[in-house]
Amino acid sequence: MERREIEQLVRAHMGQKLEAEGKRAYIVAANWKMNMSAKETRAFLRELCDTKVPEYLDIIIFPPFPYLPDAQKMLRYETVTYGAQDVAEQDKGAYTGEVSAAMLADCGCSYVLAGHSERRAYYGETSDIVARKASKALEYGVVPVICIGETLEERRSGAYKEVLKGQIEAAAKVCKEKPAQCIIAYEPVWAIGTGVIPTIKEIEETHRYIHDVLAAGRDAGDCSRILYGGSVNANNVKEIASVPHVDGFLIGGAGLKVESFKNIIKQLSLDGCL
Repeated sequence: MERREIEQLVRAHMGQKLEAEGKRAYIVAANWKMNMSAKETRAFLRELCDTKVPEYLDIIIFPPFPYLPDAQKMLRYETVTYGAQDVAEQDKGAYTGEVSAAMLADCGCSYVLAGHSERRAYYGETSDIVARKASKALEYGVVPVICIGETLEERRSGAYKEVLKGQIEAAAKVCKEKPAQCIIAYEPVWAIGTGVIPTIKEIEETHRYIHDVLAAGRDAGDCSRILYGGSVNANNVKEIASVPHVDGFLIGGAGLKVESFKNIIKQLSLDGCL
């Protein structure tokens, strides 16, 4: 696909969303995972706050739990928002090490990740557990970003659609009453941090499938926004952004350095870049 064609598609895609929603429609989120120090966090946020962010982009930072107070203090009057990387299923009680949705709300979190592939793989979180976490977040006004994705084996065997369908349907039960207040993040597990990226055709086909499963039995306009994640960087973000039903990005490695993250924002700017 030629550069000019990509730029035209991105402009049309974002323009349609702005017209349909009448608000910021595109999400650019950075998941820091278990990285950064307090000093690095403050430096990153300070520089990001000095960056001009287009009004049609929602910028979200997901720092580790200890640095949420820094985000709360530094982003209080900024357009950049922040969230947590996980949330407990329970409201309170003897659950050592857990953090409740009420606590996240107290920290000013607007968003929380639920069911990231690492939580599913390393900590045995099932789709039902993820759904309960997302539901608890909604109770306290925190928007859940529900992560879904398939392994390389599931992709190669052709079973990935069934895998995704199970994850999507569990999430859809949570999103049923408040679809606009839920976000789905599709991250092919085999592309996270590997530098291996699905083809544009694969991304388009998968996002269309996710959208169709979410849209079943409801108006298309009531569907949750769908993010893409997996080895996203400034070199590929613009072309991926042109894909229908890609409503933003959940970024890993490229979101740990403020310059690379700012460059991704720049690539998605309609002023000067497109």
